[in-house]
Amino acid sequence: MKRSIIPNRLRVGKKPVEESSGKSVERIQGNGFTWIDVQNPERWIIEDLAQEFNLNTLNIEDSLAKFELPKLDAYDDHFFLILHFPPLFSKISVPQVSQLSVFMGKNFLITIHQGDLTPLVEIVKTCKDAHDVQRREQLLGESSGALLHEIIDVLVDDMLHTLRRIMANLVEIEEGVFDERRSVARQISRLRKEITILRRISNPLKRLVLETGKQVERFIPRDDVELKLYFDDVIDHLDRIIESLEESKETMEIYKDTDFVLSTEKTNKVLAVLTMIFTLAIPATVIGTFYGMNIALPGGTGDVPTIFGTYSSFIIIILASVIPAGLMFAYFRRIGWMG
Repeated sequence: MKRSIIPNRLRVGKKPVEESSGKSVERIQGNGFTWIDVQNPERWIIEDLAQEFNLNTLNIEDSLAKFELPKLDAYDDHFFLILHFPPLFSKISVPQVSQLSVFMGKNFLITIHQGDLTPLVEIVKTCKDAHDVQRREQLLGESSGALLHEIIDVLVDDMLHTLRRIMANLVEIEEGVFDERRSVARQISRLRKEITILRRISNPLKRLVLETGKQVERFIPRDDVELKLYFDDVIDHLDRIIESLEESKETMEIYKDTDFVLSTEKTNKVLAVLTMIFTLAIPATVIGTFYGMNIALPGGTGDVPTIFGTYSSFIIIILASVIPAGLMFAYFRRIGWMG
């Protein structure tokens, strides 16, 4: 989108940018601070914000990237934070990482994301809704640090919902592992990948939330001591998530090994049956091969035995095929290869 066609470009103290698809920037006034939420950011928008709030150029580049490693950079008047969260995804599907970039100072909070973090988008809608006064006051009535806690808290709670769905899928896979009529190998592989990605998100997230709680203390009123306890509560939730993911990982390894063992056993049974069928058919195959040749053989077309009448040759061939097969069957059954 060219800058020349933007009717309301973001400037200090001006209204948010409006695009054909709706607002991409929301500027919301809180109690002594301004919250600016940017979805699907464009470079010139972030550069204007950097000029307005004196933000670091390297942090601007990181916030524009769709994927950067989680980090926290602290400065005298603000700090920069990158967090990763899983977006809301469907049943047993592989999640993609969503990045949330945050600039926070005493009188401002800037959140930058791609718009796929549903809980955060809902918070923005709530703050714009003039009817839900109580919830709006809860979000904007304290400080920028309290609002940042609320954002992180709802995103972590969303991870708890995802974790509950994973546990439900584990139960479903457990039933499928011991059901010979179902194949769960693909489900196991996809859920293992999902758990791995969530573990990769959760461990750095805990460390950064802990550091964020310490940084926020620099920009909140001295009497707001409860905010640190709120961040500690988020850490407790993350501890639960990490612990549950570790247990889920171990459980998935057990299911994977069990499914492999049962599948191998089932394959061996099928191969054993096919091998037995082939082995029992060997006598008939040998006799049929010899008597299918165009040469004179005992009991062939040149001889007319009368032991069993007209079909004596046929009956002799059948007996010569069935009797060895029966003896082999009895022997295999006696040594335990069958049944």
